[in-house]
Amino acid sequence: MLRVHFTARDLACTRLADGADPLWETVLSLHALRDPRARSDPALTAWRRHAVRHGPGPLRTVLPLVPQHGYFPDFLTPFAALHGVEPGLEAVMSTPRRRLRAELALLAERHGQPLPPWVREIADGEPPALRRLARGLRTYHHLAIAPGWPRIAQQVGADRALRRHALGEAGAEAMLRTFGPTMRWQRPVLEVAYPVDRELHLAGRGLVFVPSYFCRGDPVALADGELPPVLVYPAAAPQRPAYGEGPRFRAYGSGALDGRVAPGGAGRLRSAG
Repeated sequence: MLRVHFTARDLACTRLADGADPLWETVLSLHALRDPRARSDPALTAWRRHAVRHGPGPLRTVLPLVPQHGYFPDFLTPFAALHGVEPGLEAVMSTPRRRLRAELALLAERHGQPLPPWVREIADGEPPALRRLARGLRTYHHLAIAPGWPRIAQQVGADRALRRHALGEAGAEAMLRTFGPTMRWQRPVLEVAYPVDRELHLAGRGLVFVPSYFCRGDPVALADGELPPVLVYPAAAPQRPAYGEGPRFRAYGSGALDGRVAPGGAGRLRSAG
């Protein structure tokens, strides 16, 4: 369980993201892409076919950094991406070398395998390697995520309306009570379903809640508690439509899964422990 500790200042500073975060959606979609349960989820089946058919090039760049289970580096989902893809990618490329090395060393440690040479170049902060990574993320987002962005924005917007109503009518604590069953507000602590026991003290920084289309399990937090605190959670969809529904998405409904991505578990949850 993740226990998020709030002060009165944290409650005053807590807010909802203005919309879906493009890099969080990009990274979390890589879990959905390899989750065998996605094959039977009508909201993801057509999207998955489209992503595998059109994204094998950029996938070779980004998949090694986002394993099917467990930890993936925080620098892939910078706070700046709340303002758009390009600000987020600029932040990725500007990550300090010390942080790149630490997070990629943790990735290798947690998953018990050495980093390939091109990932070690990222860890060393080599500008060409960072540009190559940003290009892979941008291309995958453009091919696999952007065509369905209206659907993502629609679902995230509906969820935000629900939370903002509670926030506006009765304040932050009322909003915190709307996130069940994976989150439970026990003043002054928000208890969040999580794969390990962990404490996160906001210490006056507040918390940004980020509703997500591709977060399909429990909420996700950054592994490094010193970074600006965010909590990504599944955007509510009581009547979730198929991702490929409607004329703008009919192209997602054609073609067959060609097997270029090996199936595996979802692995949405992050922990440095």
